[in-house]
Amino acid sequence: MTFNNFSDKQIAGQRLMVGFEGTELNSDLKYLIRELKVGGIILFAINLSSPEQIRELCVSAQKFALSCNQPPLFIAIDQEGGQVARLKAPFTCFPGNPSMKTTEDAIDFAKITASELKGVGINMNMAPVMDVPLENIQSVMTERAFGHDPEWVAAMGSTVIQSLQGNGIMAVAKHFPGIGRTVLDSHIDTPFLDASITDMDVTDLLPFRAAISKQVAGIMLSHIRYVQLDKNLPASLSRHIAKVILRDQMGYQGIVMTDDLDMGSIQKYFTIQDAIHHILDAEVDIALICHKSPDIESAFETIYSSIQHSSKQKTLAFQSLHRIFQFKKAYSLT
Repeated sequence: MTFNNFSDKQIAGQRLMVGFEGTELNSDLKYLIRELKVGGIILFAINLSSPEQIRELCVSAQKFALSCNQPPLFIAIDQEGGQVARLKAPFTCFPGNPSMKTTEDAIDFAKITASELKGVGINMNMAPVMDVPLENIQSVMTERAFGHDPEWVAAMGSTVIQSLQGNGIMAVAKHFPGIGRTVLDSHIDTPFLDASITDMDVTDLLPFRAAISKQVAGIMLSHIRYVQLDKNLPASLSRHIAKVILRDQMGYQGIVMTDDLDMGSIQKYFTIQDAIHHILDAEVDIALICHKSPDIESAFETIYSSIQHSSKQKTLAFQSLHRIFQFKKAYSLT
C-alpha cells in the first residue's frame, strides 16, 4: 500500500501514535484505527497480560487495520530493560543500561529483546536511551543511561540500534537533544536547561550523531526547554531544535516523534491544539499521546484541519508520510 491516494483523514491519522485501555481489540481500539486512522499504537502494562494475549492483540489490531483499508500499524513499546521494561516474566528481564559493561552485553540484550518483541507482533522499541547524565548532578536519567561518558553511550547505543534493527525491530533513540543534564522530571513539569549548543555538541549530541550514522528508525524529542536554543518552546514543539538542528544541521532523515504529550511539561502550559500546531510547524512526523483521552481526537482534528486549510501543511504532511512509509516498507509492514 502506498499513501499517494490517501484521504486527508488518512494522512492526519498516520501522524499519530496513541495509547488505549484494554487487552484486546475492543471498541475503543477499533475507533482509533477505523475512525481516527492512527498510524501506530503504543503498549503499556494496562494492555499486557501474557505472551499469547499480546500476540493476539497485535495480530487482531493489524488485521482490523487491513480490513479498514489502512496501512499496517507501528506497534511500539518501551523495553529498555531495568527501570523501564513493560514486558515482565516470562519475557527476559534485563537489569538495565547501567549494568551493560561490554558491547556483547548490548548485543545480547538487543537480539533477545528483538526476538521476543517480534514473537508477539511488536515492531518498534522506544529504545535506546542516548542521554548522558552528568556525574556532578542528580540527573533524572542516571538509572536509565549507559553511563556518564558520551563516547561510551554512543558506542553502546549504536550497538543496540544495529542489533535491534538487524533483527527486525525499529529502534527509537531518545530523548533529543539530551536530558542527562536535568534534575526535574518532565512527567511532572517543564525542566529548563541553560546550556549552549557548543556545550551540548561534545556531550549530549554526540550519541545522537552516532544513532543517525546507524540509520536509527526514529528519534524522540524531549519536553525540556533548552533556553539557549529556543527560549519559548520545549524541544518537542520547537522548530529550531527539530528542524534546524536535528534535520538541517545533523542531517537526520528518519522519523522524528514527540515524547508523550500527556506529560505535565506539556499539559500544564499548552492546549493540545496549540501543541499540535507547534509540532506541525516544527515538521515533527509523529505526535505521541500515550493514554486514552479526548486529546487524541482533538489532535487528529487539528492535524486534519491543517491539511485541509494549508497547502504548505499538506506538502509537509506528505514529506512526513514519506519518512514514515520508508520504515513501514523496510520492516515489511506494507
